[in-house]
Amino acid sequence: MTIKILALSGSQRTGSWNSLLVRAAAAGAAAEGADITVLDWADYALPLYDPDREKAEGFPDAVLRLKALMKAHHGFLIAAPEYNGSLTPLLKNAIDWASRPAAGEASMACYKHKVIGLLSTSPGVFGGVTGLVHLRAILSRLGSFVIPEQYPVGEAGKLFDETGAMRDPKLRAIAESIGARTATVLKHWPDRVP
Repeated sequence: MTIKILALSGSQRTGSWNSLLVRAAAAGAAAEGADITVLDWADYALPLYDPDREKAEGFPDAVLRLKALMKAHHGFLIAAPEYNGSLTPLLKNAIDWASRPAAGEASMACYKHKVIGLLSTSPGVFGGVTGLVHLRAILSRLGSFVIPEQYPVGEAGKLFDETGAMRDPKLRAIAESIGARTATVLKHWPDRVP
């Protein structure tokens, strides 16, 4: 069975460094035989999570499509910028919507038994590591296995060339190793879905 991994950034900014970083990690997973889908947030315009809206109107179409996409993959690669010491509102909102069960859906169906690799980059020297701590705690609480290895890399403005490739082959190899490790764990993960 082919391992399917969803790669996504916690940023929707044009030219996002984290979007570039997750593509490097995805290349490492692909090299291990994983089938990669890169999520484009432009295809999933999610409203701010509102329990009253959910009760009155049900799930917006974008949420249903995002949940279906997540459930169709065995694991995720997430590159998450740090906002004020935590994760971005975009990413937290998506996590919250996807955690809500639709009618007839198992609890945490988008997260249980998923294997996740985490990365981040930021202009500062710490690379967004504090945000990854919060993200790891949330995803673990939702039933996912977050691999122990993670990759926060600083000085994001110097990392990528004009084509979006990582300049330093050693740093690129570390990013690729997160993807490769995620794919390798999934190959041997006993409870993988779908």
